[in-house]
Amino acid sequence: MKYFSQFMLLALAVAVLSGLQYQYWLGENGRSGHNELLAQIEEQQHLNDNQVAANNLLRTDVYDLKNGLEAVEEHARLDLGLIKPNETFVQVSTAPTTHTRY
Repeated sequence: MKYFSQFMLLALAVAVLSGLQYQYWLGENGRSGHNELLAQIEEQQHLNDNQVAANNLLRTDVYDLKNGLEAVEEHARLDLGLIKPNETFVQVSTAPTTHTRY
């Protein structure tokens, strides 16, 4: 009877240890879930860094528009196609040339 109770105690300890190991490696909040969260955090940090760079560029552009005429002139030329007096406007097309026969 003494050995049977020791065996049952050992079996219970092994079962508890196995259950804890399963939860650690494969459970919902286990090691694999932790690794997935780390990958998601790294991806989101990369997206955040890209957005910070874009925001800084826009912030610089707004500052230039508020404080200087060069940025206003550049936007007028690029976005609106405006030219200064006595300038010659040249437009270069990058579209492929097609020939049709009737």
